[in-house]
Amino acid sequence: MATLTRRADFLAANSGRRAPMPGFVLLMRPRDDGDPMMRIGYTVTKKIGNAVIRNRLKRRLRALARAALPESGVRGADHVLIGRGDGLTRDFAQLQADLGKALAKVAR
Repeated sequence: MATLTRRADFLAANSGRRAPMPGFVLLMRPRDDGDPMMRIGYTVTKKIGNAVIRNRLKRRLRALARAALPESGVRGADHVLIGRGDGLTRDFAQLQADLGKALAKVAR
């Protein structure tokens, strides 16, 4: 699983399917380039808090993606997790359940 780093990839993913959840928003866009590798990106806005809080939320999102994407993610697609304020206080098990629902929603 590769990580998205270019702004153009994040903007392209914004035109794909969207699954809002209480702790995050999942964006998914099939690349249609024949490459079966999944790519993942993480973003948290400054509205959420200072750098320490944003980095803590990104660490939680990375842990969620490592656990769920290899078996539930869409092959050959870009996935972007956008952190929300509830992502910090929400129980990790609830976040995992939310990610499972979001992946099922965008895979349809």
